[in-house]
Amino acid sequence: MNITVQSIKFDADQKLVDFIKKRANKLDQYLDNIIEGVCYLRLENVEDEANKIAELKLNIPGNQLFAKSQAKTFEEAVDIAAESLRRQINKHKTKTRTNVSNHKEFLTTEGEES
Repeated sequence: MNITVQSIKFDADQKLVDFIKKRANKLDQYLDNIIEGVCYLRLENVEDEANKIAELKLNIPGNQLFAKSQAKTFEEAVDIAAESLRRQINKHKTKTRTNVSNHKEFLTTEGEES
């Protein structure tokens, strides 16, 4: 999977970029037809220590999955967002499997009536 990392108003070091790519590529285990991924990293100007925001967006055939998380470190934020995307992928796969099986049932019952 091709993943693009964009850090907004700062430069992310190479170790962080490598970590994000490694973590995002693990999502290929759950869905093998991911087209591309984009990760946006931002710093919020707030009093709170948890001011690092990571947004992950995955393009898959016919859909787009998105997760956003805020934490004390970018690594933690990326982990939380990636876990959220993993759950979304599983939900998407369950939904598409259900639709396909319902469609097959419809076709077989329709063929029997004719």
